[in-house]
Amino acid sequence: MAAELIATTATKKVFHDGEKAIKVFNAEFPKAEVLNEALISARVEEIGGINVPRVLEVGVFENQWSITFDFIEGKTLQQLMDENPEKLPEYMEQMVNLHLNVMSKHCPHLNKLKDKISKQIQDIEELGDVTRYDMRTQLDSMPKHTKLCHGDFNPSNIIVKEDGTMFVLDWVHATQGNASADVARTYLLFCLQDQNKADMYMNLFCKKTGTAKKYVQSWLPIVAAAQLSKKRPEEAELLNKWAGVCDYQ
Repeated sequence: MAAELIATTATKKVFHDGEKAIKVFNAEFPKAEVLNEALISARVEEIGGINVPRVLEVGVFENQWSITFDFIEGKTLQQLMDENPEKLPEYMEQMVNLHLNVMSKHCPHLNKLKDKISKQIQDIEELGDVTRYDMRTQLDSMPKHTKLCHGDFNPSNIIVKEDGTMFVLDWVHATQGNASADVARTYLLFCLQDQNKADMYMNLFCKKTGTAKKYVQSWLPIVAAAQLSKKRPEEAELLNKWAGVCDYQ
């Protein structure tokens, strides 16, 4: 059968072709970044213990670079949350447990989270030299860990099969670093959509791990500044607010 277009973003299209999902990148998308995403995904796949789509092929689809993965049949956790709001606490607990499983793993060949964030902050000219220096200094002072961090862990990147099995997609931003930084990023991604879900997620993580909320919050200005590097106008107001927060009650 012909490949069916199932998703489109600013940089790529995703097609469903039988048991395969084909991620096709725009013509101007750098080849090196396509190959890097395939490499990161394969390395996460190899460590085991996390349900992820297998990388099947890197190739060319209709004259554009592509990566072919296993197609995972199911709904995103975001869809389930939207369709069954009464089950939100249950879904949120499952999501936190899944995130904890991810962060219990180690993938030593991945880039360091701190190095990635430092470069992102340095590239944001709008913050000014002093602010960028202060943020990078604060980043350097944070505890150094080597846990697997997804980098974009949100309900849209989790596929739930009919039997309840959860698969985690889109590992292009994965690094090794501090788990609380990854949690802070997920919190901010929720904040951009729903403050109630953000608070629920943060509270559950801190309760399950015994982590002080203030410690996770200490990552928020740094993570918000890094997210600003993506230059998404609809996120700028909230992220600038968080990037300017230095103290918490």
